[in-house]
Amino acid sequence: MEKLISVKRLDTGEIIKANVGSSLLDILKTGKDILDPVVAMVDGEIEELTKKIHYDVEVLPITLKSPLGVKTYLRSLTFVFIKAVEDLFSGAEVTIEHSLNKALYGEIHYDRKIEEKDIELIKKRMQEIINSDEPFEKIKVKKEEAVKIFQNYGMKDKLRLLKYINLPYINLYRCGYLYDYFYGPMVPSAGYLKLFDLKFHDPGFLLLYPHESNPTKLIEFRDVPKLAKIFKETEEWAKILDVADVGALNDKVVNKEMNELILVAEGLHEKKIAHIADKIYENKDKVKIVLIAGPSSSGKTTFSKRLSIQLRVLGLKPHPISLDDYFVDREKTPLDENGEYDFESIYALDLELFNKHLAALLDGQEVEIPTFNFIKGRREWKGHKYKMEPNSILVIEGIHGLNEILTNAIPRENKFKIYISALTQLNIDNHNRIPTTDVRLLRRIVRDNRSRGRNAEATILSWPSVRRGEEKNIFPFQEDADAMFNSTLVYEMSILKKYAEPLLLEIKKDSPAYIEAKRLLSFLQYFISVEDEDIIPKNSIIREFIGGSCFE
Repeated sequence: MEKLISVKRLDTGEIIKANVGSSLLDILKTGKDILDPVVAMVDGEIEELTKKIHYDVEVLPITLKSPLGVKTYLRSLTFVFIKAVEDLFSGAEVTIEHSLNKALYGEIHYDRKIEEKDIELIKKRMQEIINSDEPFEKIKVKKEEAVKIFQNYGMKDKLRLLKYINLPYINLYRCGYLYDYFYGPMVPSAGYLKLFDLKFHDPGFLLLYPHESNPTKLIEFRDVPKLAKIFKETEEWAKILDVADVGALNDKVVNKEMNELILVAEGLHEKKIAHIADKIYENKDKVKIVLIAGPSSSGKTTFSKRLSIQLRVLGLKPHPISLDDYFVDREKTPLDENGEYDFESIYALDLELFNKHLAALLDGQEVEIPTFNFIKGRREWKGHKYKMEPNSILVIEGIHGLNEILTNAIPRENKFKIYISALTQLNIDNHNRIPTTDVRLLRRIVRDNRSRGRNAEATILSWPSVRRGEEKNIFPFQEDADAMFNSTLVYEMSILKKYAEPLLLEIKKDSPAYIEAKRLLSFLQYFISVEDEDIIPKNSIIREFIGGSCFE
């Protein structure tokens, strides 16, 4: 009789008896419905459903209700897209660029311009691949073999990446005749990818996929032209810097070209900040309030101070006002769905008092600005008075800056709104993008530990709550901005790596943050660290996270 193993499902508590060597597919008896598992956690490690089990284990099936499941689904769907393009437009180069309002934006580089009718053909071909349930085969090959495969494909981005992967074997995926490299697990076959859409978005495409908030239905795409424009500007910056992927960045490190790269990247930031200051100055007769908003770890504090310097260069007198000082007394703070204080709610601020003070200041009156005592949870009055002069301008930074409710007593023409975020311009390679949220999370892990004594585990576990707040309070208002600023620095991962790695390595395997920590560690392994930090300017946005800022 064949030996049996015990598999405990952590989601249901069920104990399943299975033959030694059975795959997770067989053990979980999963199908290909949209809410069936797409990947699984086995004894605390992420495994594909094709994984064969040879001993007693605990298994947690992961579906599209989990961000990890969505990442697996999207990665697999991307492979189907790449295969469909190669089937129809052999030799075309696909670049997966960035997310764009719940969709994935990319471009196809071919010997002619790709048109809307071409995208329709690709979509049809994708559906055929999905309907035929083509398998995704994971194959371990020698690094030399992988190099030959991508040399034959003419994929220079893959070759640059492989150059810095110090492993004798590389895991590739194959769909039909096509081989590719992907960072992370895949579903077993194309038949799992029933829900998708593909749209033409000049000059590229949008790939729509399910999200964990509602995995059975695609979110309708809402165009965000201002955000798309800033991504295009970022793409131009990457061309100026000659760094489009991790391999190219590592080349700069190895060839000792980082000094120039850092100076040019910082110069692009300074030029953009100066340009925004010029736009404010052009409207100085009307604009009296600058509002700065953006998601966590975007570098809002450093940006606001650098912008203030540029405004002073133009003869204006910027005066900062902290929204923190306008919190309502603790017991008046609104509660969230769990009955906890919701400090990120716009109604955690005394909007009536705040608008009363803004209106008075713009009317030329002197106002006493309160101070919020966070220990006591109370507002205090300490005689901090301010009166605007003819060339004064208020600079207000906070998550609700773009929301008109915050400053409803002030006419729109008197306000200049700025949206700031870290919009990654660097990819691992053409087919593996770096999510902007990863950049911000790593920034926050480093800063939380340095300035707040918080470990990486606590930061990772609180991140989903932070993200929910951003989805609710920031992203819906980003298109109302008068200017956008991308705070990402193309070189920053080469700096953050040495700070983040030891913090992530402290997280134990039994921690609920372990899987995310391991994913981030795997991601950081692609980068070569830069040890010399002296070349980073003291006013750099990255200094807000690693320390040494002249604004501290």
